[in-house]
Amino acid sequence: MRIGIFSDVHSNLEALKAIQEAYKGENIDMFVCLGDVVGYGANPNKCCDIVKEMVSHTVLGNHDAAVSDRMDYAYYYDAARNALDWHRNAITEENYAWLRTLPYREDGVDMTFCHGSPKNLEAFDYIFTTAQAETLLEEYDDLCKVTFIGHSHLTKAFSLNYDQALEVGPPTIKLEEGHKYIVTVGSVGQPRDNDNRACCTIYDTDAGTITYKRVRYNITSAARKIFDSDLSSDFGKRLFFGV
Repeated sequence: MRIGIFSDVHSNLEALKAIQEAYKGENIDMFVCLGDVVGYGANPNKCCDIVKEMVSHTVLGNHDAAVSDRMDYAYYYDAARNALDWHRNAITEENYAWLRTLPYREDGVDMTFCHGSPKNLEAFDYIFTTAQAETLLEEYDDLCKVTFIGHSHLTKAFSLNYDQALEVGPPTIKLEEGHKYIVTVGSVGQPRDNDNRACCTIYDTDAGTITYKRVRYNITSAARKIFDSDLSSDFGKRLFFGV
């Protein structure tokens, strides 16, 4: 089976359409979205509509939770808080209801999908350092072979055994026997790994490989819509730099 896994669309319609196109010809059997369909960008409804039609499983991200009144975001910094208010006002009732149904976690055959750390799912904790990955060692036996996450907008992946976590990949990760993996799939709509291209992944379960794909898209168009809205212009500017 070949699974297309992506995360953190953040209302970036241009980036989402670009990865849709990039997945064509990859013989994908199933798509999974790891959350944060909304937030930051200017097209929350169009992105929700595409993801709903395209994806077999979508899990809840923190921005999805905030926009659908499933978490308190009063402690977020001003620009992010204002963006969530903007998205809450912009979202249709149909998409609001859909966001409220999203689970914190989905499980497949020896794989887990969630937005942040699989520990304390509602906390949306980050895992982008070896030290953070090692906090999962105490629950090693309960982990699936691969846990796919988003949230950090980075392309960080870790191989775990009972004693340690080691950073691995990208662009391709080859799964080894006797190891478990925490794989951050990057961000479609707001990459922060100094690469401004949209990011997504393909998990080939038969080959035991996870491959990152980077896709160019019309950043100027996506940013201009942010500049023309009441969203912070910083959310548009950072798209050009991938930060």
